[in-house]
Amino acid sequence: MTDPADQSAPTAPASGTTPTALPYGTPDTPRLAVRGEARLDVDPEIARIAVTVTARGTDRTTALADLTRRNEAALTLIRSHGDAVERLETGTFSLTPQLTEKGRHERVRAYHGRVTHTAALNDFTTLGELTTRLADLDLTRVDGPWWDLRPDSPAHRAARTQAVREAVQRAREYAEALGARLDALLEIADLGAEDATPPAGPALRSFAGYGAAAQESAPALDLEPQRQTVHAHVNARFTMTRPAL
Repeated sequence: MTDPADQSAPTAPASGTTPTALPYGTPDTPRLAVRGEARLDVDPEIARIAVTVTARGTDRTTALADLTRRNEAALTLIRSHGDAVERLETGTFSLTPQLTEKGRHERVRAYHGRVTHTAALNDFTTLGELTTRLADLDLTRVDGPWWDLRPDSPAHRAARTQAVREAVQRAREYAEALGARLDALLEIADLGAEDATPPAGPALRSFAGYGAAAQESAPALDLEPQRQTVHAHVNARFTMTRPAL
């Protein structure tokens, strides 16, 4: 005969495993698991552009001097827009010798210099003017804009709040469908609130020839901000009162 006490004893978990509590309640206090989601379309808060300044010359000193001069002109232009430029960062700098392709001995044919900067702007009217003026500089390339939200944007909080409310509303509807009501919150798990990465916009380029004459200021570009999508997802577990089945 089997001892009844042995039948009620819990089975020990296999070696190396961790017992996991099942997410079930009791007939009197059933558990309810739901998912809350939110999706908001909001206006961007900042726009980023990449500015690449280049120089080329047969003499290293001359190429470096030209690069320094053009780089200073680009930075001065960007900084002249004051508070509209929220952040200005230098990415990479290079001065590369170009060797001759033929001949018995390697010789430097020319030197290529390049400096890349990234600027973040919060004034989109200024953005159109700045991109035009930068693209009008000698051997200066402009890429972007890339629209974005700040990490501490209120839009992220609004999406998370809406996801939680949606989870509570969904759980309440399930409980009411069973003739019950929500009793307590057991757990809420944040699965993250992330921006969808916007596709890169078309690049703006300007390659002016050496010694090109200064032209009249080009009209400012009319750039339309790209709306950003903010997502938030949560998992929530509740207990509810006994259903009226």
